[in-house]
Amino acid sequence: MFSIYRTETGYTIEKDSSCVLAQDFCLDTLFTSEDPLKYTEFQFESGQSCDLPSGALLAPVGSQEVWAAGVTYYRSRDARMEESESSGGDRFYDMVYEAERPELFFKATADRSRGHLDKVCIRSDSSWDVPEPELTLAINSNGKVFGYTVGNDMSSRSIEGENPLYLPQAKVYRGSCALGPCLVVGSGPDKEAIISVKISRAGEVVFSGNTEVSQIKRTFDELAEFLFRDNEFPNGALLMTGTGVVPDSDFTLSSGDLISISIDGIGTLENEVE
Repeated sequence: MFSIYRTETGYTIEKDSSCVLAQDFCLDTLFTSEDPLKYTEFQFESGQSCDLPSGALLAPVGSQEVWAAGVTYYRSRDARMEESESSGGDRFYDMVYEAERPELFFKATADRSRGHLDKVCIRSDSSWDVPEPELTLAINSNGKVFGYTVGNDMSSRSIEGENPLYLPQAKVYRGSCALGPCLVVGSGPDKEAIISVKISRAGEVVFSGNTEVSQIKRTFDELAEFLFRDNEFPNGALLMTGTGVVPDSDFTLSSGDLISISIDGIGTLENEVE
């Protein structure tokens, strides 16, 4: 298993506590490789020894689109039904939770994505905003899941709750997506792996919660297959797999809040709200 860190000066690959600077590594080549693990191993073996990077990191995304799946956890279904009850859209989330076809939507481009210790954003026209901690899949151009990272699907619950047709505005905007701190290539997290989130305000924890990877309703291969069905991703894609941790309806993010999302086997992604 390899962990790939993207910095301003290049890529660092870590394996078994050893780190190398991979001079010729390219994310787009990784995502278009028929064997991403073999490509990463070659880059690691030919790299120069270095220290593990510290401080801010760039999001591990190149030319890939970032997509997201919704209502894949029971808790997410309940939260989405709650926010849309007044508009009459709540029943749709109950239906999609039980349906064969998952909810999939476009989330971000590289320019809209933020890395570890960068700032994420909330919309100026929204009154109810939350982070959504999500295990995120790296999928190569052939539709094969080969890696994993931590994702934050920033969401405006007030806009989506007003009308489900406003979902793109609630989900897709500047700084609405964060990924990192690294991209893990190889075996994924165990089913018992914990996904946790902590939100701090002025040094005090104002929300925390966790779930297990086992609580996701759908398999990763299933989600990847639906995403690639009758679609083209010549540079591969990143797919957020939904959230099982949602703050209560009386909570909303504020500027200056610090969001910390951890997934066992990957690491911790931290972002401040702009």
